[in-house]
Parts: sequence; structure tokens; C-alpha cells
Amino acid sequence: MINRKFVNTALAERINRPGLCHSLTLTSRWFIAAISILLANYSYADTPEVNLAAAAKTSACYLDGLDEQLQCGKISVLENPKLTDGKRIDIHFAILPAIKNTHPGEALLAIAGGPGQSAIENAAGFNRMLSKVRQQRDILLIDQRGTGQSNILSCDDDTTELLNMNDDDIDVIAMTEKCLAHIDADITQYGSNSALKDFEAVRKFLGYQKLHLYGISYGTRMAQLYMRHYPEALLTVTLDGVVPMQQSVVAIGSSIERGLNVLWRDCKSTPACQQQFPELADEFNKVDMLLAKAPISQQVRDPLTDELSDFLLTRGKFSGAIRMAMYMPNIRALIPHAIHQAAQGNYQPILGIYTLTADSTGIAIGMHASVVCGEDIHRITSQMRKDAKDSYISGNMLEGLEKTCQAWPMPSESENFSEPIHSDIPTLLLSGELDPATPPNWGALAQEKLTHSKHFIAPYATHGVAGQSCGNDLVAQLVEQGSVKDINGECLQKDVRRSFYLNANTVEALPVVKTPTDIETTAPANTAADKE
Repeated sequence: MINRKFVNTALAERINRPGLCHSLTLTSRWFIAAISILLANYSYADTPEVNLAAAAKTSACYLDGLDEQLQCGKISVLENPKLTDGKRIDIHFAILPAIKNTHPGEALLAIAGGPGQSAIENAAGFNRMLSKVRQQRDILLIDQRGTGQSNILSCDDDTTELLNMNDDDIDVIAMTEKCLAHIDADITQYGSNSALKDFEAVRKFLGYQKLHLYGISYGTRMAQLYMRHYPEALLTVTLDGVVPMQQSVVAIGSSIERGLNVLWRDCKSTPACQQQFPELADEFNKVDMLLAKAPISQQVRDPLTDELSDFLLTRGKFSGAIRMAMYMPNIRALIPHAIHQAAQGNYQPILGIYTLTADSTGIAIGMHASVVCGEDIHRITSQMRKDAKDSYISGNMLEGLEKTCQAWPMPSESENFSEPIHSDIPTLLLSGELDPATPPNWGALAQEKLTHSKHFIAPYATHGVAGQSCGNDLVAQLVEQGSVKDINGECLQKDVRRSFYLNANTVEALPVVKTPTDIETTAPANTAADKE
């Protein structure tokens, strides 16, 4: 859920250089602008020993970003289990074999976000983050049905110029209907509960007796469902960037607004940023209101070719670029400078952020729609609608989702789907104080009936704590000890923030002025609620 994509090698390459392909599918851009919910963000070993039981059912393979030989395979399942003679689909998986497999009957299943991201495509990110776990246990990745290699529900279209596109002109209903017409699948079979049965089938196929779970963003919903339906198969669970079952992901709109307020606070409490951008929130509102009247066209340098090109900046592009940038610490550091320049009439920095984030989600649009339209859209409350009217970002997202689901015939899940998970499985919950998608109070809500759990808030992390801090060490400790009892989050207090860029080239501070006491930098206190 939207979920930033791990900063894998492909995304890191985009970030480290200014270029990004200046055209992409219209449908992909529509999806990001209109209905993206949650994303996951992350930015390689001796020759491993292979689980012999699993190896007999897999073949050697190589994955992007990893130069070692891994094990891959697939199982065939019924698309609709009620139709015994019906269509079958392949569910693909990959195993990152343990370096020294001292626990051959166990594996850690890492579940990607989105909904709609491929776990296998993010193998390099998972491998880096879970390297300590992998010393003694396999890491299992499964492309959830409708994503990656598992009968992906994608919606490609004719390419449209990214710079000149006016997203305000997109007919979401017509685009969704066109997407649906080109998908060869029973879309009603691509919800979370259907995919959960695939996960369990893969576990049994490979012969793992027990699993440890790590879920990020939307992946935390899948992990919680696993806890509900197959608790006997689980040893430990980590929920990172938590989406509680009680919460419709459509509520992310208010989380985005919170993320902006935290950004304004951080700049104000950082002397160099406050000195350089003293009116940051006002400048954001100035640009937002200007674009609310009409898009702005300006000649800019194309990030790929460096040639002069026309850039049509809409309100949706502006707010979308800022929103997506808040997921990733390295790009978040660019936001104040980009907003300040936009308020001065220079939109080149905003273009840079926009192109870095515009097509980095790796989302299978159709699968995303099946999940959100079946599990979340019917949970919109009157208060959520009221709140959305007060925010362009929230209102625009809600409108796009409702139009999408109007054209995407997905039956609603039952009311008990949204009940909190009651479990005594050792569970670690990780929330980032700076998270613009899944705020810390969502983690607290998910913990409500988890009787053997700890919830830590990392004061300097955005979305995906384990990929930005010592959270990965906490995950490894949980897996090794099988308990949360001795885990503490003190290491999360280490300040790993990125310095804000003060201009296009540096983060170096200007001559320091005395900082008023009311803007002294204080880190939010790390909190942990223990249930042991």
C-alpha cells in the first residue's frame, strides 16, 4: 500500500542521475496520479547452502541486482478454486538460500507492498535488508497473484509525453474500462484472501514447516491475514509501515497531510533550512493555489536529453511529486528547495522530483484495483468524505478511486475482514515518524489485540523502517530469539536524517544565526508499547 518501491538498483539508478525516460504509458501515469495507495521503499554473500527439500522443486536462476545463483520455481493453481476444471495460473517464487542453513525447516517470507508490487523484482532490496536473517534461514519471495510473473494484471497503453501530459483531462472511468477489456483474468479472484491461499500452497510445496513473516506497507495486511487464517504455520511476524485491518487504505489522504505538516516542522526546526526557506508552507500553498486556477506551461531542460522542452505543470503533478518524494529520505531532502524555486517561478527542480518519482512504483494496476475495490472502497465513512473535501490531495485520490471502482466490478469483502487480528504470535511492529502513508497511530491500532508484541516508532524514518535504520537488526533478533521480550528500540534513536538541500547542489549550511528557542531541534521520542 502504497507502497514506495524498494530503492532497488533500478530506482537507485534513477535517483543517482537526473535522467528518466520522458514518456511512459498513460495508464501507468493515470494510476499513480489517481488511485495509488501504499508503496514500499528501500534503496549484496558466500556461496549459500541450499535447502535440499526446496531445491528438488526449483531451478537455478539469477535476479536483477544480484550476481549470485538463486533458486526459482512456480506452482500451478486454480484461478477460481470453485471451478475445478477452470483456468489455472502459475504462482512464481524465488528463494534466496541461507548462507549456512541451520534451520532448513524454516524460511522468512518477505511480502511486498503496493498493493501490486512484485516481491521477486525487489529481491535485491530484500536481500540487503534481511542479510542477517539470511545467514541461517532462507528468504522466500512470492509474486502475489496479479503481480510480477504471477499472471500480472497490467494495463499498458499508448505512450504519452510525460512532460506535456495534462492529467486533469484523463477520463478515469473510460481508462479503467479500457484496461479491464484487455485483461484476460477473472478479476474477482485477485483479492488478498485468494492470494493468501497461494502463499500457503507454496510453503507446503517447498516443505517448510514454519515461516517467519516480514510484511511492508500493504504487505502488512497480507501478513495479518496469514496470522488470522494459518497461525500454526508461523513463528514470528514483523509488520513494517503498518496497515491495520481496521483501517481502509483510502484513509491515507489524511496521512499525506500529516506528512506535509511533519515536513514543515522538520524544516522549521533545522536552522539552515529555516534560514533558507522561512516561509516553506506558505510557498507550497502559493504554488498549489496558482495551479488550482490553471496549469502552468514553461520551457525547461528535459532531464533525459537536456534539450529545451515544454513542461505542463498541473496541480496533480505538483502535489503528486511532493507526495511521492516524501516516501524516500534522499528525495525528501530536495523538497524545500524545489518548493521554494517553484514559488519563484522556476519549475525545473519540481520537474526533477516529478521525473524521479513518476514511474517508480512498479505497480500492477489491475491487481491494485481488485484489492482496493474489494477491500477498502466500501469502508469510506462520511467523516472521511468530509475530511477529503478539505484537502486537494485527499479529495483527488478519493474521487479517482471511486471512479476506478465504479468500472471495476469487484465484490466487497465481508465485515469481519476488517476486524483486528487477535494473536499471541511474537510480533514486531515498526512505524516511521516521518511516514507520509502509514503513520505511527496505524501501528498502535494494529497492535490492539496482539498479546505478544512490541511497537517501535523510529523518529527519523519515513516509510519502511527496516530499510532505513537498525530496524533490520531488530527483525533478525526477533527471528533468532522467537520472542519480543528482549528487543528494545534504542538504536532507532540514531539520527539518520538527510540534510535538506539548500540549493541545487549542496546541503551545506549558510552562516549560522542564533536559533530561537522555539525552533530548537528535538527528535520525537521513540515509543514502544509492549505486550508480553
